[in-house]
Amino acid sequence: MKGERGMQQVWGKVAVVVVAVFAVTSGCALFEDERTAKGRKIYSHYCMHCHGESGRQQEGFNWGRMPDPRPRDLSEDAAMSTFSDKEIFDTISRDMRDTSLQEVIDDENYFAVSTMPTFKYTLSEEELWAVVGYVRTLHGGSLTFDVDGRKAELESKFQAVSAEHDQAKQAMDEALAKLEAEEAARAAAEEEAEEDDEDMDMEDEEDDLEDYEEEEEEIVLPEEEAYEKVAEQFEAAKTAMENFSKRPRMSQISRPDLTVADEERGALEAKGKNLYFNKYGCNGCHSIGDVGGLVGPALDRAGFRLNDTWVYRWVRYPQGMKKHTRMPNLGLDDGDARAVTSYLETLRAPKPDKPILPPE
Repeated sequence: MKGERGMQQVWGKVAVVVVAVFAVTSGCALFEDERTAKGRKIYSHYCMHCHGESGRQQEGFNWGRMPDPRPRDLSEDAAMSTFSDKEIFDTISRDMRDTSLQEVIDDENYFAVSTMPTFKYTLSEEELWAVVGYVRTLHGGSLTFDVDGRKAELESKFQAVSAEHDQAKQAMDEALAKLEAEEAARAAAEEEAEEDDEDMDMEDEEDDLEDYEEEEEEIVLPEEEAYEKVAEQFEAAKTAMENFSKRPRMSQISRPDLTVADEERGALEAKGKNLYFNKYGCNGCHSIGDVGGLVGPALDRAGFRLNDTWVYRWVRYPQGMKKHTRMPNLGLDDGDARAVTSYLETLRAPKPDKPILPPE
């Protein structure tokens, strides 16, 4: 009996040690809450190739090929603890700006590194906070931002604006109905007056026609203006609430007309090159020759290999072309997409002697 009890104690201690070792080597995955677990999964798909599994420099397979400044060490508590949860959130959900501009470089509120992509147009707000929460665990911290409170705030604001929207619409409909009734009564009175004045001369008829045309000027009711203002607030609140739990979606990008006049082509290609390197940081994930990242395909022969219509639609909305692609939607508008497409069309390197192997 004593021997059996002793063996049970030994195996119990072994089990505790195994669980502890597993927890440490797996980033304490056993003890993660649902939000942190979701953040881990998203991080593994979109971030790990550059930032590494543990957030340490030189871990990710793409780290060594990235241009400077390379990714920050997310495991360093001394540095990462100086950033608030909101600052980390704003970094991964910002709008991309041209980092070759001095005003952008000097903007203390903007993370002016082009090769760090934005996920504003790819992930829901809830998913973005999940990523922030997981990043906090990489340097021994935890998320303190009240995500549930944020969700409740959005829902409450939407409900309040919805009530205002319904009231404003009802007031507008009533005002429009009243106006239509008044116009109908006025039209009936004018018709009756015309029947009584059939013997008026031509000059008088022309004067009345001018007066009538003046009266027909568009009338904008105060209730209409009030409704339009509330309707904008309603749509904004609705979009914010939907984007909290749902990923942003775009309608499918239609086939563009990419015809460019010869005299405009050079300027468009130059603009596209600047956007490629300095605004959207495409070189962080794609290579041209031996320079650039390894996450996406090499682009030094893009002018031969890729159809320009396909490129345009891809850079506008990658998820519309391939749902689970690692490439985030960077928020390119029509003009930027045309410029980047035009620049990629110029990349026509000679065919290599040996095929380029994909990253491991």
